Amino acid sequence: MEKGTLVEFWHNGERRLAIADRPEGKKHWVAIDSRTQSHTLHPRDITYEVAGISCKQPAEINKFSTEVAPNIDPDNLEVAWEMLVEDGELVDPPTLADLLYSDRTPVLCYAAHVLLSGDKIYFKNKKEDKYEARSRAQVTELQHQATVKEQKEREQQGFIDRVQQQLAGTAVKWEDTDKQRLEVLEKYVLNPDAPPQKLGEYLTALNRSQTQQAVFSLLVELGWWSIHENIHLRRAQTPVHFSHQMQTVAHELLTNPPVDLDLAHRVDLTHHKVYTIDDESTQEIDDGLSLEILPDGREKLWIHIADPTRLLSPEDRFDLEARKRSVTIYLPTGMIPMFPPELATGPMSLRQGQKCCAISFGVILDPTGAVAEYEITTSTIEPTYRLTYEDVEEMLQLGIPGEREIETIAKASKLRTQWRLSQGSININMPESTVKVHGDEVSIELIEDNRARKLVAEMMILAGEVAAKYGQDHNLPLPYRGQPQPELPPEEELILIPVGPARSCAVRRCMPRSEMSTSPSRHAGLGLNTYSQVTSPIRRYTDLISHFQIKAHLRGDELPFTVERLQEIMLGLGTNIYEANMVERQTNRYWTLEYFNRSSEREWDAIFLRWLREDESLALIMIEDLGIELAMKFPRWADIGERIQVQVVLVDPRQDIIHLREIISQSD
Repeated sequence: MEKGTLVEFWHNGERRLAIADRPEGKKHWVAIDSRTQSHTLHPRDITYEVAGISCKQPAEINKFSTEVAPNIDPDNLEVAWEMLVEDGELVDPPTLADLLYSDRTPVLCYAAHVLLSGDKIYFKNKKEDKYEARSRAQVTELQHQATVKEQKEREQQGFIDRVQQQLAGTAVKWEDTDKQRLEVLEKYVLNPDAPPQKLGEYLTALNRSQTQQAVFSLLVELGWWSIHENIHLRRAQTPVHFSHQMQTVAHELLTNPPVDLDLAHRVDLTHHKVYTIDDESTQEIDDGLSLEILPDGREKLWIHIADPTRLLSPEDRFDLEARKRSVTIYLPTGMIPMFPPELATGPMSLRQGQKCCAISFGVILDPTGAVAEYEITTSTIEPTYRLTYEDVEEMLQLGIPGEREIETIAKASKLRTQWRLSQGSININMPESTVKVHGDEVSIELIEDNRARKLVAEMMILAGEVAAKYGQDHNLPLPYRGQPQPELPPEEELILIPVGPARSCAVRRCMPRSEMSTSPSRHAGLGLNTYSQVTSPIRRYTDLISHFQIKAHLRGDELPFTVERLQEIMLGLGTNIYEANMVERQTNRYWTLEYFNRSSEREWDAIFLRWLREDESLALIMIEDLGIELAMKFPRWADIGERIQVQVVLVDPRQDIIHLREIISQSD
């Protein structure tokens, strides 16, 4: 190479021309570009030498480039390719210049080189400046790939433009491809440990950092998520809505219900006065109570449970959908039902003043409160009163004439409680509360532990015992619930702890988890030798299974679920129920912290329950007015059950952080 030769090389991804100025060492040359910048080039760095001209000044480079530019038309390549594709001959820049421009001047040869070296479709570089025309099949495929790439780039740019518009306050209509990109951002927030493939590309284009909080904030700013988006629910992938197909099937069931397999066996109990007792907000009414005085003067308790299985068949679409959901999930913002609301609150519920199908558990107690006689039957009832717990509590206090049934059922429930205590039941009386969100308002209400709630709870436990007895007597595989016997603290230890939440907490921590099995076992906490939940078939799938099994046996039909099949189903249900419970707990925790966030100046009365990790000064306390348990750093010694005052120091619901401090009064 000689001084003054015009050479091409690449610098920072950009094609550049420079004039060879002087050799540097044995192989390198120093070249000067149009900006008068020096570059030391190895022969392998030089991608083209312009033959036939010699330049002396950098300004000549710009003049040369200006002459080249009009001749660089990519469309010319397709023309040349059509002429050469069948020949199979290699082509170099001079040959292409001759073909395209009918001349081989330095300007035209370099223009041909730029076209060939920049082409990704028609020609393939074989060696040095020699290129081969690709086959027609290859060109067709590469053209398709280029079209797809251009389309993606347009979509990407469109997405970025719409994001910027939305952030600037101009409402936009998201395209389907936008939604796919926004879902990539969602996936990262839900699982930051496994970033989606395109995440970095999108965030770079949007000039956002790759952190979970930054992406969450972006989704909120875009109006795609709310500031209180339920991450726990989204992460669990719990179906929130019913598909269009399920809604269609639900409508068909409403308009054309299936034949009732139990119609010939249903006992008409519509002459009974039936009380349904629930919270005022409850819409799925799945249990009712009544009292029958037998001719011999004995009292017979009736627990009527809604019969949703009359609308279903084992393994049909709705049964499988309910199995997948497993339970109704109750959140502060509302519930996610196991069945479509139009069914759950309609023909599946025990509605006041309407004839309803039920499974009725009739029970006669002996003088101690034990079950003396029982029966289970499918029935037709007509609920008389739709009552709240507050209504029943008031009735019990006033002793309303004409409603003595309620008082009698309450006495029976108290007798049952005493009997279960005699059988070893363990009474853990910890305050409970509900967290509710209405619009932008967050409230926490303590649930009053009154006689009405105890009455209903005791009757539901009684129905569970009777169902399990029936299953045990007839060797039916049911989802039985058991609980191993706990090792409770010695009485001399418990007596040192004040009666109330602190003592109940000490007992609670000794209680083993309840277990589900296809065979009966003792439930230590309830003091029952056998127990199975059957009272919430609209809200718990395990209860629904028990109904399928018991009703089939009552009809004399083959059981829908064998032991093996039931075990298989229960294994899957365990995972689903655990996930649903986690969503409930985490969501309640989030809104509880949000409640404290909005009440940060308030001082709270609390009870010191126990040490969590004494060596780290970490304790568990309970806010008395709310029944809420919180962990707290407690730098001094405190007695179990000691009453203290605390205040929130720091709270971050999204990060699940709350820090409290004890308020020390001046007198202390």
